[in-house]
Amino acid sequence: MLAAPTPFVAIVVACLAGGLLAIIAAAGTLTLHPRWISGLISFAVGALLGAVFVELLPHALEQGSTQRVMITVLAGLLLFFLLEKLVLWRHSHDAAQELHDHIGASSRPGLMIVIGNSVHNFCDGIVIAATFIANFALGTTTALAIVAHAIPQQVGDFAVLLHSGYTRRRAFVYNLATGVATLAGGLAGYAALATMQQILPTVLALAAASLLYVAVADLIPSLHRRPEPAQTALQLALIGVGIGIIGLVHVALEH
Repeated sequence: MLAAPTPFVAIVVACLAGGLLAIIAAAGTLTLHPRWISGLISFAVGALLGAVFVELLPHALEQGSTQRVMITVLAGLLLFFLLEKLVLWRHSHDAAQELHDHIGASSRPGLMIVIGNSVHNFCDGIVIAATFIANFALGTTTALAIVAHAIPQQVGDFAVLLHSGYTRRRAFVYNLATGVATLAGGLAGYAALATMQQILPTVLALAAASLLYVAVADLIPSLHRRPEPAQTALQLALIGVGIGIIGLVHVALEH
């Protein structure tokens, strides 16, 4: 059996490959019907919830006290709420709404999208670093969940940049440049956490709060715009697929 790569190598590969994959997939997905974007969002919700409840929280609870971990998750949810209110965490996950509105309802300029996406990607890099330092399987499934939700996010970013007057090529280059922030976050997270194992449970709890907030506050509300029973059943099925894939990857890597 091949040995798992070192955390540093895994972090660099996950940050580079994950960010590039999300941007390329988003560029190709932008021309699809909004119904397909809604399906991607449903899958992303499942992947994020799977990463939180199958991977991140159980691992954090194994390494830290239950009370400390849960208080950290609660504080993290409130923190991300405040950051979003301050437009420091605005990462444009409402791709479905923007596409349904024919990309005309958004008033956010392209520059704000680039800045907001860079901040968000930097935080994703830190999450990837923390999880790979804790456990290779945990890092792999978390990186998969992050890529899953980054694709609809990037679709929304592309839509706003194009609406702001950017050419498709320029929008792609700008989004690719913001992907470097993921690697920067991964390297910063590795430098800060590699020798500080004792704070990993707290960092993992914050990571869980981050992904949970994205799923519940940003992605799930967009799914409620299609309340028809058939659409609801499809959304639940795709959420289940997202959770199932995270579970399968977890089992495969652990055993």
